[in-house]
Amino acid sequence: MEVSYREEGVASAASSVAGRLVADGVPARLAGGDPTLWGEDAEAEAAVRLGWLTLPRSSRELLPELGNLADKARAEGLTNVVVAGMGGSSLAAEVICNTADVPLTVLDTSDPAQVRRALTDRLDATVVVVASKSGSTIETDCHLRIYERLFAEAGLDPAERIVVVTDPGSPLEQLAIDDGYQTVLSMPDVGGRYSALSAFGLVPAALAGADVERLLDDAEAVLPLLSRERGNPGLDLGAALGGAALGGRDKLLLEDQLSPLVGLPDWIEQLVAESTGKQGRGILPVVGADPNNTSDELVVAIASDDGDVRVDGPLGAQFLVWEYAVAVAGLLLEIDPFDQPNVAESKENTAALLALPDLPTGAPAFVDGPVEVYGAATATDLPGLFDELLRAIPADGYLSIMAYLDRLAAFDAPVPDGADFEQMTDAWMMADPATLRALLALRTDRPVTFGWGPRFLHSTGQYHKGGPQNGVFLQITGAVAEDVAVPGRPYTLGRLQLAQALGDLGALETRGRPAVRLHLTDRAAGVAHLLTAAQEA
Repeated sequence: MEVSYREEGVASAASSVAGRLVADGVPARLAGGDPTLWGEDAEAEAAVRLGWLTLPRSSRELLPELGNLADKARAEGLTNVVVAGMGGSSLAAEVICNTADVPLTVLDTSDPAQVRRALTDRLDATVVVVASKSGSTIETDCHLRIYERLFAEAGLDPAERIVVVTDPGSPLEQLAIDDGYQTVLSMPDVGGRYSALSAFGLVPAALAGADVERLLDDAEAVLPLLSRERGNPGLDLGAALGGAALGGRDKLLLEDQLSPLVGLPDWIEQLVAESTGKQGRGILPVVGADPNNTSDELVVAIASDDGDVRVDGPLGAQFLVWEYAVAVAGLLLEIDPFDQPNVAESKENTAALLALPDLPTGAPAFVDGPVEVYGAATATDLPGLFDELLRAIPADGYLSIMAYLDRLAAFDAPVPDGADFEQMTDAWMMADPATLRALLALRTDRPVTFGWGPRFLHSTGQYHKGGPQNGVFLQITGAVAEDVAVPGRPYTLGRLQLAQALGDLGALETRGRPAVRLHLTDRAAGVAHLLTAAQEA
């Protein structure tokens, strides 16, 4: 595992802060799990959140159980593995399986269309991993209830098809005991976004066929380096991230075009944003964007020379080194990297909205074709609105696009008969809301981020509300053509999804930042209209 500095300014800043860290004994103290590192206010939280440091060894105790689970699933023909979990409960498993090229369906959404797609996929061959650290995650509770009824209606025993991953003593553990579900308990002293090498990352990956023992081997190989004062990749990366941020380079562009580690930036995004975005400061991770070469950017490349910092190493080692580095960056920024004080705000808003007879959507400011525009906007059409939002971005700020839609819908776009790969890719791009990020990014030198809701609420949502108040927010929601009922709950997935969007929008608006909601009255036509308007802006 190696971290190298490719730019002199980064090297100088990192060297300066690394010297201070070494003088304070940080490498040995962090590797030893010293909870006092982040100050008195953070000590209580840190004392129960440092178990990730020993996971490369302690998680080996799970290997026999994981092997038995995987063998049993294969023997019963359960080859379609679904993980229902949000944020840290699914992101690592997705990266592990994508990198190992083994199939895994990730349900980290309340979107009815995306959930319905999973429900109709080979139910007779499906095993569902229900993953929630707290045991009370609302999206995961919905997924469990829906699958329980679906299995029962198909004459399949849910107890033979559902595996629960949760913390000891959680409501989900008790439910699993009552209903006879197979259960794997995680270490309670590991926070969700630091849980890649715990049961949350390993159980779905093992069931899907990934080599999780090798993952732990690669992580354990780097473990002895993390107590060193020199040749410590975690210290080197943490000093680069924290040193750059202290110097004003607090926009972290993650480059992985040549990396064999598929999707790692999405996992890093949550780790960095949720760990550092608080108390009005933080590091903003930007995934899938080209550098603008501005003074507040730091480009970190995974296995390529295209960045200011290069990070090389296998996936297991990457997980551990990035966790260590972010803990170091939090120390340098003088924040607690283990809490998430603003995540609950949107959850509470959502719960309050769901308790109302009708969701208060209000009246649109204007309508442009299949798109209704809500919020304080002086423009009268979409091209004008996009221009208005781009002009509103502060000199040190960013634009965030948040889409509460089906993140797989673009692959359903019609493709011309006989189309080659490039033509198919073009068709998918022009049906993908994420393409809006690229189109708007062409018109500004400020970072443009993109997040799928409600997935991002468990990730960059913390940074949006707790980090520097310099964001401009563009939310996209869509009409639901075919909803999904949630057994035992007084709401559907569509109502939950819209309540989550409105709840988060309310949290953003209270901070006085520009925030607009675009509602697609027809999803496919609405996406096409948005992309056309962005090209005309």
